[in-house]
Amino acid sequence: MELFVQQVITGLATGGIYASIALAVVMIYQAIDHFNFSQGEMAMFSTFVAWQLIVWGVPFWIAFFLTVAVSFVAGLFLFRVILKPIHDGPALSQIVVFIGLLCIFNSLAGTLWDFTVKPFPSPFPEGNIGSSLVSGHDLGMIGVTLAMLLAVYVFFRFSTMGLLVRAAAQNPASARLCGVRILWVTALGWGLAAAIGAVAGMLVAHKVFLEPNMMYSIIVYGFAAAVVGGLDSPGGAVVGGFLVGVIDNLCGVFVPAGDELKLTFALVLIVAVLMFRPTGLFGKRVVKRV
Repeated sequence: MELFVQQVITGLATGGIYASIALAVVMIYQAIDHFNFSQGEMAMFSTFVAWQLIVWGVPFWIAFFLTVAVSFVAGLFLFRVILKPIHDGPALSQIVVFIGLLCIFNSLAGTLWDFTVKPFPSPFPEGNIGSSLVSGHDLGMIGVTLAMLLAVYVFFRFSTMGLLVRAAAQNPASARLCGVRILWVTALGWGLAAAIGAVAGMLVAHKVFLEPNMMYSIIVYGFAAAVVGGLDSPGGAVVGGFLVGVIDNLCGVFVPAGDELKLTFALVLIVAVLMFRPTGLFGKRVVKRV
């Protein structure tokens, strides 16, 4: 029983990271109706920026918030400079650009910081807390993730700008008729998604170690969480992230050879949800008149 509880708590910690990535994925998907395949590499590059600041002697939390701010600005820049010209272009053109960005960020990180594995510090206590079954870093990850998700919820629910972002994502044509500057609001969504991804990267880097390929499996789990929760439901994506984290951890421990099949479980979960409930657990079925 102790092992089960421990795996659930650890799964919630990693699930918080998947929830963050899933939320970023859903925000971009609602804005442009496509997956951003470079989301994980953007988070990885931001984590390298934080690591460099820490190496230069910047305290962890100052480096943390500086990196979040830089990532937000970089997300705005990426959309305005690279993606705005093809915003209304063919879907294939946008997908090719995303794959190109993935390769660019990966290669650039390897060129600047090389491809060797680097330890990333944690601001939380090492080892288990007292007699608890979970480490200080896992508890810290849960706390920071929940605080970030709460801040995002408050922004979208109670701020004017958050309302504009939601309106532009749900019905761009009507929002444009009401005077909303769709491209600028979409750019803001990109900035927020980049900042959220940066937080996820910095929290998970201590567990998976820092290197250019660190987010490959994490982004698959993030996509799985987004699909499970629903691509039109930010709240569902968050719940999906925690579900995927717990299921993944339990399968890794209690299923024979489960540790080697963790990524396979995520892919099977994506296929199963798309087969039996394409809109996800919390997604809404959209009926279009033709």
